[in-house]
Amino acid sequence: MGIIKKTELSVSTNLRNEFVDITDEVADVVEKSGIREGYVLLYVPHTTAAVTINENYDPSVKKDILDKLSELIPHGAGYAHLEGNADSHIKSSIIGVTEFIPVRDGRIQLGRWQGIFFSEFDGPRSRRLLVEVIE
Repeated sequence: MGIIKKTELSVSTNLRNEFVDITDEVADVVEKSGIREGYVLLYVPHTTAAVTINENYDPSVKKDILDKLSELIPHGAGYAHLEGNADSHIKSSIIGVTEFIPVRDGRIQLGRWQGIFFSEFDGPRSRRLLVEVIE
């Protein structure tokens, strides 16, 4: 097993809490790598952002997740962290900063309704996503 391609995607966010669909960008990296069988590793090198896989058909699912996270972990709820973004750190820790996705026949193996989302919790910002295609 070895790394075939390493790249970095730029993600611009527009809201404080937001899911940005990056499915097509990740699929494009995998396709350009030429790999037929393997994996793609996604890593977010930020402490107030994350990456997740979830339903990509009905946009209300993204809204429901973000709304529930904000309800459970509200902004400005008297946290000890003085920068004012403690809720963002907690949300990032819960969602997680990595995803590891199988590649078969040159394509990422997502379920019928699944998409890949960069998860912003302290935006708007310019962010990075590290992508490694592994054979």
